[in-house]
Amino acid sequence: MPFIPLPFVVALLLLILLTVVLRRDGGSSQNFPLLALIILSIWQSVLSGLRWGYDIRTMMFLAPVGAAIVPPLAYAGVVQLVRGSRRFKTWQFGLHAIPALTVVLFLLASRDLIDVLLVGEFVGYALAILLLMRPGADALRLAPFEGAAPAYRAILFTAFSLLLSAAVDTFVFLDLIWTHGEYARPVIAISNLFLLTILSVAAASTGSPSEPVVVVSPPPQVDVAEDAGTMAAIDALMRARRVYRDVDLNLDRLARKAGIPARQISVAINRATGKNVSQYVNEQRIAEACQLLAETERSVTEIMFDVGFQTKSNFNREFKRVTEMTPLQWRERASSIAI
Repeated sequence: MPFIPLPFVVALLLLILLTVVLRRDGGSSQNFPLLALIILSIWQSVLSGLRWGYDIRTMMFLAPVGAAIVPPLAYAGVVQLVRGSRRFKTWQFGLHAIPALTVVLFLLASRDLIDVLLVGEFVGYALAILLLMRPGADALRLAPFEGAAPAYRAILFTAFSLLLSAAVDTFVFLDLIWTHGEYARPVIAISNLFLLTILSVAAASTGSPSEPVVVVSPPPQVDVAEDAGTMAAIDALMRARRVYRDVDLNLDRLARKAGIPARQISVAINRATGKNVSQYVNEQRIAEACQLLAETERSVTEIMFDVGFQTKSNFNREFKRVTEMTPLQWRERASSIAI
């Protein structure tokens, strides 16, 4: 029976993941940097299989170049989710290409410096991603509110994965100095597969922006009166027009419907409720779901779709967060009270 290296199996699984993502986002604006990240992870897994499974040493010259491309792709994907599909300028492409080009030069001149470069690159891009996500889930202005929290967690997971990769590279570098690489081979093989997998899953979990971003300038310092006015306008939209039923509703779309800058809405809701915008909108959805569960005999799934949720897992998670019950428990309690 022919030997099939584990990295090849991982590459096949990542290929299946890529197919699922392409089918899921086929009708919407795709996040090409994150798709490219999954494709690159497949390529790196294949290289790892050839290097450690069949001892093809020439692969060791290609793998560092691919590794240097991973952080810029992850960062570009997060930027697209935060700022929209606005294209990078030529100088920005050049800036993000510097690490990969430097690795190529080091391969020709001094391989010993590659590990140091990759550690610095992974740490730098991880910190840049965390800086983008300082506002929390509200930073994802183009992500539908239902998926904003999972996407936010996936992005944080991506950033910490880059930091973990930097830690592994540091360990390998020190191992080569102290033990001449006694533990380097298994650590590199296992950690690379693990990191490529979690990066790909995180990239797939973030989804893609639903529409182009409308750039709005930051509002001036918001006072209590302005907060109250903003909240009144948003509450009116929720009650009168039930905009939360829009499954693609995101912060930018809500800002356009209200005629209020997205940043002002985020600040007002956070100050008034202590929650981010996605939590606030999902609570409006759950409130109507509770009413429908108590007053109608409609199925939980039908109600879930009617109030703006698309997946049962998100609906159940948010329902339990708000009510500390499952939908069926809520219906049973409402029925017992009515009797």
